[in-house]
Amino acid sequence: MRAGLIRIAAVIAGLGLAGTAAGCGNGGKETASATTSDASNAPSSTVAPLIDPGDGGRYAPAINPASFVDAIDNAYMPWVAGSRWVYEGKVDGEVERNVVRVTSRHKMVLGINAVVVRDTVFVGGEITEETYDWYAQDFEGNVWYLGEDSREYKKGKAADTAGSWEAGVDGALPGIVMPADPRVGDAFRQEYLAGEAEDMMKVLDLGASKNVLAGSFNEVIVTEEWTPLEPRLVEQKYYARGVGNIGEEVITGGTGSADLVAYTPGP
Repeated sequence: MRAGLIRIAAVIAGLGLAGTAAGCGNGGKETASATTSDASNAPSSTVAPLIDPGDGGRYAPAINPASFVDAIDNAYMPWVAGSRWVYEGKVDGEVERNVVRVTSRHKMVLGINAVVVRDTVFVGGEITEETYDWYAQDFEGNVWYLGEDSREYKKGKAADTAGSWEAGVDGALPGIVMPADPRVGDAFRQEYLAGEAEDMMKVLDLGASKNVLAGSFNEVIVTEEWTPLEPRLVEQKYYARGVGNIGEEVITGGTGSADLVAYTPGP
């Protein structure tokens, strides 16, 4: 669940968007072996997919903890401990500042040793949301999203944890947020919790150039992201090799954008 546009570390940017189910790309080919219990019974949305992940609406990722590694070094999503990203953008006329930091912590999810990423949103210098996201990389290099512990704040006090979810709990399933070998046209579910987290992404371009406040980047991957829970809202996100997410913008269904303003790689 997103409180603002620029909670970059989460699967999809916001304006209140809920997340999606992780999915099968490459024509529905699964990337991690073994199966998750009851995954074949996961319900599908009744909204026709703007992005078709190629699973026929029946999402059943196969998850084997032995197929995952401890580090995340995907070139377009390098979640290395100590790394820090700062983003700034505007939503509904308000300036938001988003600070993302890869912690040294791990969390066990579905038997996988997931990396914990802290994502904090500020509006007018006041914290409005704090989330700990859980990611893991399989041996092929795909980065999976395994859930989040999210808290929204009002007047500096925690007020809502409704956006929290964990793969393997209450039917929630993990999803791919960055493939190991992105190809134009590949589509993925990024997470799945029926009625709560149903974001999808599709690769649009692999060789774009993008200027943001932090600098100019080439070899940029452009993705389109959408959820049937908010079908009018469509976003594009931009990922630079060796840096990760450098920005995002709403292209239909609203307004809003965010740019990377500072990046500090981990040691």
